[in-house]
Amino acid sequence: MSLLKTTESKILACIQNDLWARFVTLQNQYRIWTLTITNKAVRKPVEQVPKTPLVMVHGFGGGVGLWIRNLDALSRSRPVYAFDLLGFGRSSRPPFPSDAAEAEEQFVDSIEQWRQSVGLENMILLGHSLGGYLATSYAIQYPSRVSHLILVDPWGFPERPKVQNQQGQGTDVVKRPSPPRWVKAILAVVTLFNPLAVIRAAGPLGPGLVNRFRPDFKRKFEDLFDDDTMTQYIYHCNAQTPSGEVGFRAMTESLGWAKRPMLDRVRQLPASMPVTLLYGAQSWVDSSSGYKMAQIRNHSNTRVLLINEASHHVYADQPGEFNRVVENICKSVN
Repeated sequence: MSLLKTTESKILACIQNDLWARFVTLQNQYRIWTLTITNKAVRKPVEQVPKTPLVMVHGFGGGVGLWIRNLDALSRSRPVYAFDLLGFGRSSRPPFPSDAAEAEEQFVDSIEQWRQSVGLENMILLGHSLGGYLATSYAIQYPSRVSHLILVDPWGFPERPKVQNQQGQGTDVVKRPSPPRWVKAILAVVTLFNPLAVIRAAGPLGPGLVNRFRPDFKRKFEDLFDDDTMTQYIYHCNAQTPSGEVGFRAMTESLGWAKRPMLDRVRQLPASMPVTLLYGAQSWVDSSSGYKMAQIRNHSNTRVLLINEASHHVYADQPGEFNRVVENICKSVN
């Protein structure tokens, strides 16, 4: 954890605006590592209504440091909050239940307890990947707290595809060509253990493993860091005692499908709540779920936008365009 703190400090040193980094203690005594970024150059008249804050929720295996290309730009006109999800990064790492609904509820309840502890009345809520899934679940339960829901390449929305039998009925999952035995062996290990167990099992070779399998992370931030800072950060975020990933595993079926697909529930969002879905045009996440969500909501207050030349980590692949789009969404709120 001390190495994570050191690596994160190097990343956060890039922030130009006012930064307040601290642990926020929840009612259940768990602690959520939280950043608040405000623009020190802006002096607002006392009588002006404060801008609705933007709250950013990272994805699986991530942390607040991954938003480094976005925090300054998005905090020009309003406060920006970013926090490590319960069980990830520097936040508390409690046990998670093995039931999918209970694990999801533990995540969502921690977000609401965090909101209460920080004292936010409402927010523009942005979630990436797993964070998008949890942000949607939160917005369903606490709609009065969300002024606009922004989902960035959200995970867990579609149902696992079914195959049609001769009678035209959906039966089992889509049959694909059988993988080689070595692939089956690796999938068996991943199914038996937590998703990031291989990184921890690698011990001191772990950072090199992250570099080897995710060299893109280093490239995405190479203009900020000419060394392995970002891959070290990812490694140290996930070399800790598994917690949030246990919750995530409880929520997933094999090969990463959600046990409780979010498209089944999006109609529970108020029709009046504006929702914007941002997808990387080159992402592995299928943007068709966004269009299905718009259809389910009768296209009411729902927009789907594709960001060209961006993969799953849209905010890091095309930070300029991402920041511009999110800033325009925020301006539409106030």
